[in-house]
Amino acid sequence: MPWVGRCGRITEARIAVLDVDGTLVDSNYQHALAWYRAFRSLGETYPIWRIHRLIGMGGDQLVGALGGDEIEERIGDQARERWVQEVDPMMAETALLPGARDLIVALKERGHRVVLASSGKPHHVERALDLLDARAIADDWTTGDDVGATKPAPDLLQVALKKIGEPADAPSVVVGDSVYDVEAAKNAGMPALVVRSGGFGDDELRDAGALAIYDTPGDLAEALDETDLS
Repeated sequence: MPWVGRCGRITEARIAVLDVDGTLVDSNYQHALAWYRAFRSLGETYPIWRIHRLIGMGGDQLVGALGGDEIEERIGDQARERWVQEVDPMMAETALLPGARDLIVALKERGHRVVLASSGKPHHVERALDLLDARAIADDWTTGDDVGATKPAPDLLQVALKKIGEPADAPSVVVGDSVYDVEAAKNAGMPALVVRSGGFGDDELRDAGALAIYDTPGDLAEALDETDLS
């Protein structure tokens, strides 16, 4: 039997690498608005829907993906600094997505090791850990300080495994919310399960390679014991 069934059943004890922003914490729209304000303060205005479509990338890649090389070279560093200034006050408005902590607990109860893989600022990750009350249950976690290149590069996922003393090819599954999570998983040689909170269409997620899609982390938690539907 495959270790991940079509319904998302994890059939063996594997490492679960969980994205944080947009997957466990409902923060994507705050991030999008913060980027909008950051760019606009520097004289560049982009439709928020275009920015939202890039949330899931790290800031090291988002600026160039949105505005091209010229914008990255001219205001990239300033935009990232302004983004932090804009997003910090909005983090108080964020909340957990339904069943976020339940998913971590359910995975641990079934013998899976869990790493929270975030490319966020360390203080944002600390707040997420507080919201999740996860320090005592997650095996480890990452921040943006741990990697040089963010998703869709595989670096963050590989660092997540390294954090718990595992090689890059250790049997693992990624749980995310965006096509960039799925692409990063593919680049790392890992399968990916996805929740819909990233705002991407099911067809986009499947085309990127997602094995299964759920409305919420809680729905995935409830499906962990489902029978393989193949």
